[in-house]
Parts: sequence; structure tokens; C-alpha cells
Amino acid sequence: MSVDSGSQPRPTSPRAAGPAMPVVAMIGGGQLARMTHQAAIELGQCLRVLSGGPDEPAAQVSADVVLGSHTDLDALRKVAAGASALTFDHEHVPTEHLDVLVSEGVDVQPPPQALIYAQDKLAMRRKLSELGVPVPAFAEVTWIGDVGKFAGEHGWGIVLKSVRGGYDGRGVWMPADAEEAEEIVTEQLDMGVHLMVEQKVPMRRELSAMVARSPFGQGATWPVVETVQRDGQCAVVIAPAPDLPAEVAAQAEQLALTVSSALGATGAMAVELFETVDGALVVNELAMRPHNSGHWTQDGSRTSQFEQHLRAVLDYPLGDTAPIAPVTVMANVLGAPEAPAMSMDERLHHLFARMPDAKVHLYGKGERKDRKIGHVNVVGGASGSIDDPEYVAAVRERAERAAHWLSHAVWTDGWDPHAGH
Repeated sequence: MSVDSGSQPRPTSPRAAGPAMPVVAMIGGGQLARMTHQAAIELGQCLRVLSGGPDEPAAQVSADVVLGSHTDLDALRKVAAGASALTFDHEHVPTEHLDVLVSEGVDVQPPPQALIYAQDKLAMRRKLSELGVPVPAFAEVTWIGDVGKFAGEHGWGIVLKSVRGGYDGRGVWMPADAEEAEEIVTEQLDMGVHLMVEQKVPMRRELSAMVARSPFGQGATWPVVETVQRDGQCAVVIAPAPDLPAEVAAQAEQLALTVSSALGATGAMAVELFETVDGALVVNELAMRPHNSGHWTQDGSRTSQFEQHLRAVLDYPLGDTAPIAPVTVMANVLGAPEAPAMSMDERLHHLFARMPDAKVHLYGKGERKDRKIGHVNVVGGASGSIDDPEYVAAVRERAERAAHWLSHAVWTDGWDPHAGH
């Protein structure tokens, strides 16, 4: 779904004459930057990366790497020098540094006044509430009494969160009672962690609405997906979300477009949602960058989130977001408790021999327990339907089987390649 900002014809921006292609600089050298670099190559570009070290996923592959910290203003200046746009593979860059860069003429996308809402959960909750966007009941926590007061009003189904930082389940606590809450609050406040409390949402499942928006104001959404969490980490994404009424899907897409526009966000953005037990939508988190819930687009959509992010920050017209199959399932490859003796190269060999249609994306990261080291996309056959639970379950099983094999070197269905099957 694509939306223009108005009926006026799109202006043609003047571009430098000659063979030079624009340079996009990305702060952060993780897997999101690595996959954005892959998309940049197809557009004739080389993504410039600010990486914390030479072994980070993007630094392994980009020819244009600046080594330095995202908290170092001089490093930020260095990576931004001469770039057409500066963007991010994580939200942890101090906005005061970004304000300085903007004042010095750097084109920061998304701009710092938008990025703050992906950095600060309390600011995000307050802003979305002002906009009338559905969010859980929430309050700032400055001492344990704030939690007691909130629980007195809303009951003990509460969630404590660090206002900044935290991801993949970190920085989130669900205390069962006042005593446990006091322990958490006391410990975190003593460490200087800024806290908030919110009502635990009675939910059916988690959804994600990915959107992209350009500085010109064009917006585009992908189909809303279901995200399956394990131990606070995204494990599986089903695209589109099965058993989601069309009107609710449309509502989620419009919600994502509205939020991105109202906050002035640019580039790819994920709006993570709760679908409540009564079918309502509630916003959980925002991520102003490519996101795990959009990895399926690499193989299941006409335009991947990574290409779209580059198009958006460069103010190119946005790409077609239509899915190419009735369902695509992404399964994260999460490190096993102990890395298998079998090499990853051999595991790939066996996977491709058994599942030649599995699309593997590895990040160049060392294996350790629960670490995201890659993902697998399995694109469903064209004859299936998202309304057929057996079809969806079969595609999901294959994606999870492939991902588990890559992390554990064990087939979940007990298959033995040497047993003459």
C-alpha cells in the first residue's frame, strides 16, 4: 500500500551531474547495516558504516567503514562527511550529537526530533496518547510509591520497563506482586535507570506494521505480520498475519502511516502492536529503522525493507511492497546452548540438499546461546492461501525446521541424512 502526500506532481530534485552516486552513511555495524549494504550494492552504492570494530557484521562486507563509537561526536562527523544522508541501524545515538550534525548541514534521516520517540519509551507513550493512538495505561516511576499507586488504579497485571535502551526482552520486568516490584524498582533506580510502569495488555498475539516514509511525505506499508516471541525475543514472523480481519489489517497499516507522519519519521519504521483478546490494537513499541519483523521482505516482497529504507532516506520514490506469495515465514537462527561440532558450512550443505528453496541470511556473527546469528525465509507456494491453516502451518514448520537445523545441527522431525531416507 502506497500513499502520496498530496495530488501535486512530485518535484524532481536536482542531482549532481556526473557518474557519482549518493553515499548513505549508517551508524551501527550490525546485521541491519550489513543487509542494508547488500541492498545498496544493487542500487550502485556502497553503504558507509560507522562500526564499533572491524569484526562487526557490516564492517566485514562494506568497503567504506569508519571505526568509532556512536557516542563520539567526532566519529559521527567523520562518517557523515560528504554523505547524502545519515541514518541508523540502532536508536542509541545521543540526539544532542545529532542536533549538532543537523546544525552543521548533515541530512539526518530520521531527524533527531523523530528519533527521540524510538529512544525514549515514556516520551513515545506521552506523544502517542496526545495523538489519540491506543497505548497501554502508563506512568513514570521515580520511587516505589508510583508503582503502588498505579497498581492500585489498574491492578497488579503490570509491566516495568527501562525508559531507554533494552531490547529482546531486556529492560522489561513483570513483577507478580508489590514485594517483587519493590526489589526491581529499588535495584534499577539505584543504578540510575529511568523507569516507567504500564498495564499488562490482555493480548491474543503480537503484530507488526512496517511502514516507510520519505522526506517528501510519500508513505508505503507492507502487509501486517504476526510476530512470535520466545523468552522476549522474536523467533518467527508470519507474513501476512493469518486470521486477521481485513478491516483490522487496514486499521494497523493506516495507524503506522499516521504515526510515522505525525512524528516526522523517515526511512523504514516498525510499529509493534498487541492484538487484544477482544480484537483491538494497542501500540507496544516503535523502531525507526529496518526491523526483525521486516526480514521476510527480502524474499517475500517486491521491495525489501532494506532497499526501501535507502529509497526513503534518499527521497527516491518508494518501491512496490506487494507480497509475492500467499505467505512467507521468517525464522530467526538463534544460537544453541553450545555451538554444534558440525561447521556452519556443513550445516548449510545439508540444509540446501534437503530444502533447496530455503533462503538463508547469515550475519557473520559468532555463535552463542540465544544470539541472533541469521534468519531463514521460506516462501509459500503460489497455490496456497493465508486462509488455509494447514498451508500456513506447513510453511512455518519448514522455516522453523531449517532455522533450528542451522543453530543446533539437529532436525526437529528426527530426519537422519545417513539412514537411507
